[in-house]
Amino acid sequence: MSVLPPGFQLCPLTLEHVDQVLAIEQQVYAHPWSRGNFTDSLAEGYEICGLRDERGELVGYFLAMLVVDEVHLLNLAITASRQGHGFSTLLMDRLCAYSRENKAASILLEVRVRNNRAIQVYRHYGFAEIGRRKAYYPAEDNTREDAIVMRMAL
Repeated sequence: MSVLPPGFQLCPLTLEHVDQVLAIEQQVYAHPWSRGNFTDSLAEGYEICGLRDERGELVGYFLAMLVVDEVHLLNLAITASRQGHGFSTLLMDRLCAYSRENKAASILLEVRVRNNRAIQVYRHYGFAEIGRRKAYYPAEDNTREDAIVMRMAL
């Protein structure tokens, strides 16, 4: 398990934090989630965890849905200027802890086939490809991009 840098904290996010989440989402994704996606997820009680730095600024977040005995990672993002510094590891560690606390048997996710950085992080954690979803994500020029479906047993 990774150690939080001094002054950093993991914290639950609520409706009052949606603007901060959206700022990261719109910065790092060509096809970001909408405000409605986040507010609906919060209304449904999904887990949304943020990572704040020593100044209290939101560095990243994940959003996950518990379904029976499986956690579905719906979204994870790190602000562009902080990518490549291990912050996704801190969020993934928290996701795994949340999943174990809720007695989940596994974690499921989808990732764009071209998102090599995320795929490397997920493989590092022990996720394995279990399938593909054709034309799952919107892409440039009104096209669609496939998703890799990955699962990790806990």
